[in-house]
Amino acid sequence: MTHPSMPVLESLTRTWPDIEAAHESAAGAGAALLRSRDELLGALTRLATYASARDELLRSLRTLAGAPWELARTGVPQLARLSVVLPQHTALYSYVRHCLVPALYCDEVVVRPAPRIRETAYELHQVISRGLAPRLAARIRFTDAAQRDFAPMCAESDAVVFTGSAEAGTSLTTEVGDGPLFLLSGPAPNPLIVGPRAEPAAACRAVLRARLHNSGQDRLCPDVLFVHRLRLNALVEQLRAELSVLTVGARGWPDAVLTALTYGEAVQGAARFLSAHADRVVAGGGTDLERMQVEPSLLVFDEDPGFHPPQLAGPLFCVVPYEDPELLREWARDPLEVERGMYAAVLGEPRLSGRTLGTAVVLRDATPFDVEDGNQPCGGYGALASGVRREGVLLGRPQLLSREAAQRYPVITGPLR
Repeated sequence: MTHPSMPVLESLTRTWPDIEAAHESAAGAGAALLRSRDELLGALTRLATYASARDELLRSLRTLAGAPWELARTGVPQLARLSVVLPQHTALYSYVRHCLVPALYCDEVVVRPAPRIRETAYELHQVISRGLAPRLAARIRFTDAAQRDFAPMCAESDAVVFTGSAEAGTSLTTEVGDGPLFLLSGPAPNPLIVGPRAEPAAACRAVLRARLHNSGQDRLCPDVLFVHRLRLNALVEQLRAELSVLTVGARGWPDAVLTALTYGEAVQGAARFLSAHADRVVAGGGTDLERMQVEPSLLVFDEDPGFHPPQLAGPLFCVVPYEDPELLREWARDPLEVERGMYAAVLGEPRLSGRTLGTAVVLRDATPFDVEDGNQPCGGYGALASGVRREGVLLGRPQLLSREAAQRYPVITGPLR
């Protein structure tokens, strides 16, 4: 007589969410976002430019529309509790992806926003909850507990989602223990590579759109630009010209490209970086802590695989020339980049033919903002940028909570639509 394995025994005690009810709940949530569009944009523009706030709203709507399909495709079971730490930016999109969609298959979602966005995140929750089905709204609960008090809640959860610094995330994993499924999303440099076959004007536009999203305050913004020497002069000159005419204004202005940054540490960090590399600045270079502004700045470094920028916030463009793509591979093999590999946007460089550059997923003629999809696994294979921890082991891979939960807590069968 054979004995069933533990995962199968566990699966007998779990159920799967009602897909028909998920359809209705997701549609109702999308309608609530649309009805409250002006209120949501008003709250978001305290943290983000109008353009990036509008982008968040549209991405959130798309994620809600795809939620029933996601649940049916992954076969996620019903979970008892999910604990979530929201990031400093993308308050609405993160709330929808990590809280509202999981509430379709979790009995309780406990949310701890980063302190800087707590007020805005809670306001978003209040606005959206008014339009949700009461049963769905009741599943999402905010807490202002300190991390030492939040960790025990996480330890008693089926899963934990953390977005923030790698140091804080790994510290929380230690406090929580090995019981819950743990998803860690940390910062990454997301290099953008302009190869010899890239058209300079198109590459310049892609660089500007990626680096200036929310004034450069998004974890998907590229912190380093590798530019082939055949395209270096043309791209630098075009960037220098474009940066001199950017529209600066209030966050609520629809046409403002640059606004004041949202927290002082970002301005101070930019000031330290610009001061340390003052000899590399070819345009801009100024900061104003009182006005919370960083001047759009272009820096050109030597051809060096040892340039590993810190997490940068603000309109900083760090260009590193290259000729041989082996320099890019050497850069990506550095232990630091192995840990924080997420995306590598490749424009016009056919010699990088693989699916990954180190642990970063290669995006062909696209930036991370072009491919990010709230219903699909996102990220790369760097354990501190896209980490999934099971039973004490942290592995890097593109992550999606419903897929990871389905693998951790399988059910024997489930709805197919």
